[in-house]
Amino acid sequence: MNTKPFTSGLSENAVMITRVADRQWQALDDDLVVGRGHAEHRPDGRLFVSIDAWHDATFDRLAEAMLAGLPAPQYTVVDEADAELTAGWRRAGFTIRRREWEYVVPTDPRVTGLHMVLPPSGVTIVPAGQADESLLRAVDRAIRAEVEATVGWESMPAEVIPRPEGDTIVDPSKYAVAAAPDRYLGLIRVVTVNRPRIGLVAVRAGEQRRGIARALLAHALGTLHRSGFAAAWTEVHESNRAASALFEGIGARPMSSNLELVR
Repeated sequence: MNTKPFTSGLSENAVMITRVADRQWQALDDDLVVGRGHAEHRPDGRLFVSIDAWHDATFDRLAEAMLAGLPAPQYTVVDEADAELTAGWRRAGFTIRRREWEYVVPTDPRVTGLHMVLPPSGVTIVPAGQADESLLRAVDRAIRAEVEATVGWESMPAEVIPRPEGDTIVDPSKYAVAAAPDRYLGLIRVVTVNRPRIGLVAVRAGEQRRGIARALLAHALGTLHRSGFAAAWTEVHESNRAASALFEGIGARPMSSNLELVR
């Protein structure tokens, strides 16, 4: 633990920045905690930082102390509506890397219009928890490779769920899949912690525009509706017009936007 103070200013009441634990900092003013900073590696290996401070000057001092001791690049996520926090990170040298819209998605089939949606001929929906794990991992790898070769995986929603290094399927029981007789064609991941979140809907490139994504959504949302959930949430990268059209077409509404910034 490093308790060497970092001070900015020469007055007797200068805020003192202290590293109190690994990747944790505090700002003290006469022994009163007036700010905290934290850094952590996300599952994809990127380093994300956060600061909670009472005043702009304290934020700036925390940022100066933290960022100087951390490897680059550094990332952070803010609610776009929080102009003050966004301005603080900009002062620290961060720039906008991506914008995601958060949608609230109704689950009632009478609202979504998905009550009559069926998968295309020759395709069946395998419910979450029943997928063959090897086929699930195979379709996940194939779709990720296709996305990376075109728009890049960074265009997909930011993933924050923990997973073993190198493993992109953290919990096979969270995935429903669209299955052909010999392989899986698409998948949907729904995780419920405080509220249901659709973390991923994806279909193999050669199987798109057949209604498979809508069939996966119809299944997943219908399952949530029968479980008593009136809505789910999802994030869509602002450049992903196909995903926006898919969700807006079933009555989903954008509720807020998040900015990912990088330094």
